[in-house]
Amino acid sequence: MNKGHEFGCVLMLLALFTFSDAASQTVNQELSNIFNELWKLDVNRLKAGTDYKISLQGKAGYIPQGSISATDHASSPLFSRVDETKLNSVTTYARFMKLLDNYERSTGVAERVTAEEVTENNSFLDAILETAVMKRAHRYLVEKGKSRSDLRQFKSQLYYMWFRLYHRDRNGGEDSSGFEHVFVGETKFGREIMGLHNWVQIYLQEKQDLLDYKGYKAKGNDLPDEDDHVLNVQFSWHGLVKPVASAFIGVSPEFEMAIFTILFLTSTEKTTMAVVNLDEYQLEMVVHRHGRSIGTAYPKLLSTNNRHL
Repeated sequence: MNKGHEFGCVLMLLALFTFSDAASQTVNQELSNIFNELWKLDVNRLKAGTDYKISLQGKAGYIPQGSISATDHASSPLFSRVDETKLNSVTTYARFMKLLDNYERSTGVAERVTAEEVTENNSFLDAILETAVMKRAHRYLVEKGKSRSDLRQFKSQLYYMWFRLYHRDRNGGEDSSGFEHVFVGETKFGREIMGLHNWVQIYLQEKQDLLDYKGYKAKGNDLPDEDDHVLNVQFSWHGLVKPVASAFIGVSPEFEMAIFTILFLTSTEKTTMAVVNLDEYQLEMVVHRHGRSIGTAYPKLLSTNNRHL
């Protein structure tokens, strides 16, 4: 076999492999259906351009995990404006924001949870359990035999999943929880940003000049729009860089809690990955478990503006 033919065969095999890999991204229709139901019920989702405005600016470059610097492709913040009056007037957001200063940023440093913080956690869960989004998620989980219909038992289940403290770093005491990791963010050995997938936290950290948006991440010409509700972004936070972070934008905290809770409870895998079509986006939803609690949970944007259809 000559080298040209050999090379051609290799290219053909690569093409086949790439095609089969793309084809293996089977959409989970059942999860897509329930998530779209929850999307439609999310009346507390903020409207792009009205309740908040984002400025995408430049496309961020590749940097490896553990980097402490990245070329800045965005001279201005990601969030140009957020209607904080609206945020503070919606109970679930108001109670959610109270939780964001309850944590030690660094893993390996034991968390001290005060009685006041436990009350804040419970008040937040009470607020989201009153929303149509969480009521529908609860009903779905009861139908699946994954949760009890009794609201107090469901709330206890949510508390254990999201707020129970556990060891993420083997040194020191109980230093982490699912809520802290996903919604607040952590740092590991002072070298790496972990979690921080929530838009409200990104906005508040940016406002305090603790987080610096470096640009959006996108494959090829799959460019995001400024009214998109899911983005891949790059940012620095407390002197460290997150090469790519995927986050919902504008959605309510109850919506995120609901979809990640469903994904977590309907699977027994250590890491659950499900491809879903949600509104105009195709996402890979990822949840990693830490025993009976959430280790991490985030959406990975695969395609936007219905380009996958």
